[in-house]
Amino acid sequence: MDKLDKITVSAPGKLILMGEHSVVYGHPCLVTSVAQYLTISVLKIPQKKLVLNSCCVDVENYHKPISDLTMGDVPIGARFVETAVRNFFQAYPDDFGISVETVRHIGHTYGFGSSSAVTVCIIYALSELSGLKLNRKKLFDLSFKTVTDVQHAGSGFDIASAIWGGSLYYVTGGKIIEPLNIPDLPLVVGYTGVKADTCTLIKQVAEKRKNESDKVSRIFAAITQLVDEAIIYLKKGDYQRAGRLFDFNQDYLRNLGVSTQKLEDLISAAKKAGATGAKLSGAGGGDCMIAITPDHKKQAVADAITGAGGIVIDVKTNAEGVRIENDR
Repeated sequence: MDKLDKITVSAPGKLILMGEHSVVYGHPCLVTSVAQYLTISVLKIPQKKLVLNSCCVDVENYHKPISDLTMGDVPIGARFVETAVRNFFQAYPDDFGISVETVRHIGHTYGFGSSSAVTVCIIYALSELSGLKLNRKKLFDLSFKTVTDVQHAGSGFDIASAIWGGSLYYVTGGKIIEPLNIPDLPLVVGYTGVKADTCTLIKQVAEKRKNESDKVSRIFAAITQLVDEAIIYLKKGDYQRAGRLFDFNQDYLRNLGVSTQKLEDLISAAKKAGATGAKLSGAGGGDCMIAITPDHKKQAVADAITGAGGIVIDVKTNAEGVRIENDR
């Protein structure tokens, strides 16, 4: 197999459409990739070490031997890259090192999955540089291990979204990763201005599940039913009914205690302005909300979200998954 010496790789961000939190406990979710790409350039070097330069996460000229990766102090901005490189070389030993530079960054602000995107980019780049050319499932398994090694929690839907692209029906840990043939979604996305802490919110729901197990189990079962129904309407392009399911999903997320007043304000404003349904997207506590909106209402909904104190983010759904940029 031919081996490259340098490669530039991009992976998309994601928006979870339905199934937040329940997906952590083995239930399905719907996720779509968005065309906010993270791009890294990776150069093979003869020294068996990692060199990392990523000004967007305040990591400059960071050096570490491959044998010492994840040992000692690791800068926050280097954790996913360092763990990904360690895991790859543990699984597939080789005699080279790499120099990594971030070319374009999604940014941590909006909750689009930058940590998962950079993890996928690193594993994919190493797969290509080593000549292994791992298939998507092997890329997923190693990337998912990396994210759980760092975060000690997570379901992996953002990893799958970064690898496969498009829109997916996904079950925890990659038990099911099913691409969905659905049209580009007519979404308006609003950012609350508040950066949420996903791990804290997952722990919060875990505590609620422990203390109110029957209630939370019923909520998760109901969300699963909504996810299964939503596939039918999204494939048909029936956004009126899909919007109603968004509303029901938001009701359940509210009952889980992960919505906030700011999210509720943006959701309410969007619906009053003509969205057929709206909900938070992600762990909650801040970050983004999404509204299914007919094209002729999009400007009104965007203006309403802005008027309620949100920031409208232009996104394109069903984006392509991880890819090599060298020839683009």
